[in-house]
Amino acid sequence: MKNEPLKKEELEHYRKLLLGLRERLVGNVKYLTDAALKQNGDVAATRAGSTLHPAEVGSDNFEQEFALSLVENEHTLLESIEAALKSIEEGTYGICESCGGRIPKARLQALPYATMCVKCAEKSEKRHS
Repeated sequence: MKNEPLKKEELEHYRKLLLGLRERLVGNVKYLTDAALKQNGDVAATRAGSTLHPAEVGSDNFEQEFALSLVENEHTLLESIEAALKSIEEGTYGICESCGGRIPKARLQALPYATMCVKCAEKSEKRHS
């Protein structure tokens, strides 16, 4: 039972979950990108009209870099979601890419773009840290 393939209804549930996450992330990326670009334009306009204290410039740069870092993280997550959606189409969704076993449903519910079971994910994290 543990290694039973996911049922059609379960796959549809995860597909909808992934599509909802993707939609929300696309909105987040657009908002964060727009905010970073607007902030950059506001800072440039302010700099052109007056002299700013170096601490203000540093703070503005940090905020912009932070926003762009968030955008990059969201893009990475979007790629994971797209890969999960593709694996549903290919019939490989829910299979650990490391050991070939089934990823538990509880893990897929919490992290629907998971590509490894918990045990393999922990091993991978230990190797990369």
